[in-house]
Amino acid sequence: MLYAIIGHDVVNSLEHRQQARSQHLLRLEDLRDQGRLVLAGPFPSVDGIDPGPAGFSGSLIIAEFETLEAATEWADGDPYVAAGVYDRVEVKPFKKALP
Repeated sequence: MLYAIIGHDVVNSLEHRQQARSQHLLRLEDLRDQGRLVLAGPFPSVDGIDPGPAGFSGSLIIAEFETLEAATEWADGDPYVAAGVYDRVEVKPFKKALP
């Protein structure tokens, strides 16, 4: 089943994001290589692709996991959690309707 993982950043998370980004991306690339990643990306804090020093307000990952518990465990192991980027993380079942 698909799950949406929504990470909500702490205020001024950009420095922490930059430090943990490569490890965060490695985990996402592993999901991609397994054919389980639907999409992943950050929410810019301002209306633009490159928010510059404004940074990001969070991230969205949609991926396939066996159970909600497995998705939650994976999300809890994200380097952004360990680095203090996320204030909180939500994990919800997701049903793709389109395209």
